[in-house]
Amino acid sequence: MNKQTVMGVLIALLLGAGAGYWVATYLESKGVTAGVENGMTSAEPEVLFYRNPMNPAITSPVPAKDEMGMDYIPVYAKDGARPHGEPTGTVTIDPVTVQNIGVRTAQARQQTLSRHIRSVGRVTFDEERLSRLHPKTEGWIEKLYIDETGEQIGKDTILLNIYSPQLVTSQQEYLLALNNLDLLKESAYREIRQGAEQLISSARERLELLDVPEHQIRELERSRKVKKYLHIHSPFDGVIINIGAREGQYVTPTTELYKIADLSRVWVIASVYENEVSWIQAGDPVDMKLAAIPGKVFSGRIGYIYPYAEAKTRTIMVRLEFDNPDQLLKPDMFADVTIHAQRKVDAIVIPAEAVLRSGERDQVFVVREPGKFEPRDVTLGVSAEGLVQVIKGVSAGETVVTSSQFLIDSESKLREATAKMLENLSVKQGGGDDQGSH
Repeated sequence: MNKQTVMGVLIALLLGAGAGYWVATYLESKGVTAGVENGMTSAEPEVLFYRNPMNPAITSPVPAKDEMGMDYIPVYAKDGARPHGEPTGTVTIDPVTVQNIGVRTAQARQQTLSRHIRSVGRVTFDEERLSRLHPKTEGWIEKLYIDETGEQIGKDTILLNIYSPQLVTSQQEYLLALNNLDLLKESAYREIRQGAEQLISSARERLELLDVPEHQIRELERSRKVKKYLHIHSPFDGVIINIGAREGQYVTPTTELYKIADLSRVWVIASVYENEVSWIQAGDPVDMKLAAIPGKVFSGRIGYIYPYAEAKTRTIMVRLEFDNPDQLLKPDMFADVTIHAQRKVDAIVIPAEAVLRSGERDQVFVVREPGKFEPRDVTLGVSAEGLVQVIKGVSAGETVVTSSQFLIDSESKLREATAKMLENLSVKQGGGDDQGSH
């Protein structure tokens, strides 16, 4: 091949390369690139604007960098496009990414919810089985038969002797009435006999009102002798909690002589949180364990739910009642209690971890189809055992996301924000406004 021919070939190649470069540049300027698959050309997505990688609300009509030197991210027209009727914020993720980010799901189902509520309680006295003994008259303590706190006593046990001038006077009046009846009981006048009988009845009632024991009244009737000292008896079986007087002490009706507690039945005061109160009601069974009595479970019930909350702890007090025949339960012991709430709720439930709680609303992601997740606001009800009732927003049989929701939620919020930007852009272009920085 001669030199002229070689030069001609080189010139032809250079012209072809230049023409190809010019064509490629022209097509690229028109938004079209040469396709390498199947020899076909395809159009590049249209870039509408560029958004700040750290704040999607900041956009630019041209490529730019933020304060940290990061490139703005292009937003394409297809990014805001969604099928007709598809909720805003719906996210579509390819199966590989779904697996990589660890998305797990669970099915909403209808079932009966019940709950066991655990708390800590304190053993205390049954207030209905406490007695505070006061004298009905002024006097002096002659002798204490029970002089130690904590002592176990039975009903009608003699606690002390008291000397009271008023009690002596009342005995004398009763004796005079008895003697008067002995003189007048044979009277021919019925009114006189009735008056003597009424006088006896009145004098005896006065002794009873002053708490003179029945056996001492009968002894007075039999012996016809005034007793200097009268007894005060225990009203029931119990334990002496406090002694308020000693021998020789002058006492008045304001003096508490004894405080007695019947410990055959005790109360336990426990606290439950506000969100647990709706589950419980009076009569619910309760189990209780104490570190001081290992291996034994006590059974009781809820006796009363107090109608107010504690200001500092934001809890509601509950009164539990337990039989204590062996008196193993002692006031001020601490115990672990489990309330078996009898209330049951037939509800649609989902795992509690499926709910995204923002403070303003509760949201879940529902799986519409493989890889497609729809954000949905829900109204929640009661919760128990890791499940929560859905009153509105999810139907039985639908599948919800239980893990990686925050990643999906981030993408959903970004899609929603992008869609709103595109809508605003469309409105501006339709109104003839020039696109500018947002």
